Amino acid sequence: MSARSDGRTPGDLRPVRVTRDYLRHPEGSVLVEFGDTKVLCTASIEEKVPPFLKGQGKGWVTAEYGMLPRSTNTRMNRERNGPSGRSQEIQRLVGRSLRAVVEMAKLGERTVWVDCDVIQADGGTRTAAITGSFIAVADAIGTLVKAGTLPGSPVRDCVAAISVGIVQGTPVLDLNYVEDSAAEVDMNVVMTGAGAFVEVQGTAEQTPFGRDRLTAMLALAETGIGRLIALQRRILEARAEVSFGL
Repeated sequence: MSARSDGRTPGDLRPVRVTRDYLRHPEGSVLVEFGDTKVLCTASIEEKVPPFLKGQGKGWVTAEYGMLPRSTNTRMNRERNGPSGRSQEIQRLVGRSLRAVVEMAKLGERTVWVDCDVIQADGGTRTAAITGSFIAVADAIGTLVKAGTLPGSPVRDCVAAISVGIVQGTPVLDLNYVEDSAAEVDMNVVMTGAGAFVEVQGTAEQTPFGRDRLTAMLALAETGIGRLIALQRRILEARAEVSFGL
């Protein structure tokens, strides 16, 4: 393929920036940037659980996702009548990803509400949301540990996500909007720090793909997620109260 639209090689991530404690009020808040994609992730602690978990001694982690009207090239309407089908699918993905690394029994009967608000979109909003939300959740739970409410953190591992795809016949990592729009194959991969897959979402947008292409894309994703996990660990290691077994 010719050079990528932003000059990266096929295996390059976009510049990733994480701003911790971005807001004053939430127990955990992060502004995460994957290139020009910017997502505000907040985590709030609520001292109750959904009715289906009441009395079981277990906690819950759930997520909501939305895009600001001018996060894209043209203004979109606010989702006043509830989340769109796309937003519902993404927020469920975020929730599943985070629950994969939190031990609900150790959380106790409380809910961690995660809100992901896309400020600016340039592809990869769901993967940025998952990667940033993990830090926000770890920080929010860390406030409970620091206060003595929990004896230790129920967060057992990191979790991060990245997009991969086939663009002009070549497997590439971390697609921006231009690449995503033209991709022959588009895939989102979620993995834990231990290297286990949480979710793989892959679609042939134009041309069906074989096992060799699938293997190449998964290898790229593993490499990219490894870099994101390393970043998460560096960010979190400064605060002992959010440490967890890795």
